[in-house]
Amino acid sequence: MTRREYAANAKAALRIFTECPPRIVWKFMYNFGWKSMRNIRRFEKRQAGGKSFFPAFVMISVTENCNLACSGCWVSGGGKKSLSPQQLDGIIRSSKAKGSCFFGILGGEPLMYKGLLDVLEKHPDCYFQLFTNGILLTEEVAMRLRKMGNVTPLISIEGLQEESDARRGKNNVFERTLAGVRACRKAGLIFGAAASICKSNYHDLVNREYIERIAKEGAHYLWYYLYRPVGALPNAANALDKEEVLAFRRFVSEQRKDAPLFIIETYWDDKGNALCPGATGMSHHISPSGALEFCPPIQMAKEFLNEEGSNLAELFENSHFLADFRKMTAESSRGCILLENPQKLRAFLEQHGAIDTTSRRTVWEEYQKMTPLAGHNLPGNEIPEANPLYRFVKKRYFFGFGAYG
Repeated sequence: MTRREYAANAKAALRIFTECPPRIVWKFMYNFGWKSMRNIRRFEKRQAGGKSFFPAFVMISVTENCNLACSGCWVSGGGKKSLSPQQLDGIIRSSKAKGSCFFGILGGEPLMYKGLLDVLEKHPDCYFQLFTNGILLTEEVAMRLRKMGNVTPLISIEGLQEESDARRGKNNVFERTLAGVRACRKAGLIFGAAASICKSNYHDLVNREYIERIAKEGAHYLWYYLYRPVGALPNAANALDKEEVLAFRRFVSEQRKDAPLFIIETYWDDKGNALCPGATGMSHHISPSGALEFCPPIQMAKEFLNEEGSNLAELFENSHFLADFRKMTAESSRGCILLENPQKLRAFLEQHGAIDTTSRRTVWEEYQKMTPLAGHNLPGNEIPEANPLYRFVKKRYFFGFGAYG
């Protein structure tokens, strides 16, 4: 890296310290940074020592309710399932007892979940990443998050004006989402923008102009995902092909050298080898029905929370289904089995008697229609991280935890 590139990285980091109140910065550095680092070490030791399993991080979808209708989304349109506040609180308490204090809060649209912030506010010693489309992220909500200090909104932007409306099933979505972005900036929050990259939004979002635009709007990080066509209205033709995935990986690696914000993805390690957070055991998902799922898009499960969410640790420790799932996926590919080998996934789910956890009850039929698509596993075309900072972080925290031998 050049001196200019090092200076750009330092400037991106300093934005957090100069644009956000000290209390928010402290919560981020301690609740998220320091505690997560300690938790990863505990998780690594448990894995290496063959001790009782508990994931490093828990992703929680609190509700199926949503105010948009996005193409390719796995959440049931019009679904009404939601965790109870008691279950949500129980999940957090059970995780804290295992040393895990960082949570992804998803939906549906989580801000449609009544009492969400009341529950999160009860846990000032935790840190929460709120996955939201931003439409309900008003200045009032943003100011409450500022007061709490332990929530980072991650605002989904699936394209510019035309693409946002087409993908998300409503009108004027882009500008309404930007209103949420600007509310976060006004409140001085640490926040990010997310994007699920597919063919139809690739040129909108995978370019330097968009990175600089979203940084000027105040975002401190940009989280890129690969589009997974699932749910009741999948659009497999919109998924990236192998060459597009490779170009996307090359773009991300290059832009990390001097981007004005942090660029995040969880698909590749420091050497450019693919990995799956579920296969490593680093993260699993809890659905609005209380089901323990391998990951958010795979909505089939065997175990369910009790009414208080107090049996979470016991379920993770004793789940042969999730243990077999981790082993099967790690042995199949370093990539995404849902994309690369849906036939093997179906056979595994059928063998274990997994059940549909959604309101729509059509997941099995949806999986039967799926055909293989390109994933992020690119053997022979690995692109190592070019930025020393990202290379160091990934080497420490995204190295597979022994899942791949």
